[in-house]
Amino acid sequence: MSRNQTIARSVGALALAVALMAAPNTASAADLAHPAPIRGVLSSGGAYVLHEPAAWNGTVLVWSPGYGGGGQPNADAAPSQELLDWALDEGYALAGTSTLAGGWSVEDLQSDQRELVDVIEDGLGDADDVIAWGESMGGLTSAALMEAHPDVFDAALPLCGSVAGAVPMLNGALDGTFVFKELIAPDDDAMELVHVEDESARQAAFAAAIERAQSTSEGRARLALAASVAQIPTWTQPDDERPGRHDIREQQEQLYAAFQWGVVSPRQPLEERAGGNFSWNTGVDYGRSLIHSGNARLVRELYREAGVSLRDDLGALARAERISADPRAVAYMRQNATPTGEISGPVLTVHQTGDTAPTAAQAGTYADRVRSAGAAPLLRQTFIDVPGHCGYADAQVAALLTALQTRLDTGRWGATTTAKALNASAERISADSGLDQGDDPFARYAPDRMLRPERGTDG
Repeated sequence: MSRNQTIARSVGALALAVALMAAPNTASAADLAHPAPIRGVLSSGGAYVLHEPAAWNGTVLVWSPGYGGGGQPNADAAPSQELLDWALDEGYALAGTSTLAGGWSVEDLQSDQRELVDVIEDGLGDADDVIAWGESMGGLTSAALMEAHPDVFDAALPLCGSVAGAVPMLNGALDGTFVFKELIAPDDDAMELVHVEDESARQAAFAAAIERAQSTSEGRARLALAASVAQIPTWTQPDDERPGRHDIREQQEQLYAAFQWGVVSPRQPLEERAGGNFSWNTGVDYGRSLIHSGNARLVRELYREAGVSLRDDLGALARAERISADPRAVAYMRQNATPTGEISGPVLTVHQTGDTAPTAAQAGTYADRVRSAGAAPLLRQTFIDVPGHCGYADAQVAALLTALQTRLDTGRWGATTTAKALNASAERISADSGLDQGDDPFARYAPDRMLRPERGTDG
């Protein structure tokens, strides 16, 4: 730690200690007298917040925000105020940071969250358990913290997290955009695939091309092919009913509706952080990808109805010039972050099966990595069988936290993470606290694996 970092940490800890000494230490029956939140600034310039409960149970929850959640003057410590209030009443201390820069701030968060724990413990005392939790990119950060700082973080609760990491997630996005551009608009220079110079123009060009494609049967078939190699599910819209198994038109509509959000993800700000292009498709066989996507029947039927040759399109893709990655940029995205699965404490994940950014296949690939690392007993994964991104009810997240705390306290998972047990726990918590239980229960689900699970160009 540098001298400036040490001074910043000491000043932050002193301010925290003074605030804690001034806070009331008795609880009334009316409001439990939780002290006012304490806000400060870390050595990086990022903001932090700490919420101390009236009666601390010894556990600290350290919250990491999703993409775009940085660069804010105030940090958050939970996904909702209601859940934060519940956790305080349960005795949890909660803290979170807002990095100085926004965007893909995984690098900043990994450093800031480590420093934040030091500041917290300087003020509160040593924690019995420190749990990393967060949503989306923050869920990935939580998984990464378990590997980067295993001596600090005891457990993790990634919510809707891209837990398989940046490298495979963005390779999947490249596959989808590559197939789409090659077959729909190969000469549109604004549809930049990598080395992006104008993200706004790129997004607009893809949006216009998607609308044009959806207006013809040929375009709809090709869009479905592109979405399928990117592993977009066929039920993606929370306000729509699940399409019938043989309803190819509605399934295609679901792919179309999610393509811009799920596949044409921002790339320019990530390339600026990484110092180059971190995605590649050298050696990729898109015919094989289609077969393993689970959507081959759907795509073949759409091509048949359109009167277009799928074989010809796959041949054109096979002949198309491939894209190579900058090894230094890949190394950056491996570090920030593409988890190895080498965990030493319990991790509990949750995904919606119809999420598109990230897809639930991330969970399957992460489980494979954890298993390969010999840590499978430490991992449990849960699912809610609906579309959407990070759309969990507060009582469901509270049930997950309760299960993870039980695992830390007892050393065993038992049956606490089964769908039945979590639904019962969420129902009890909702009845006791008034937290929203939601309409969509936890469900048994076996996730797919990512078609491109590589952590680097060497596998």
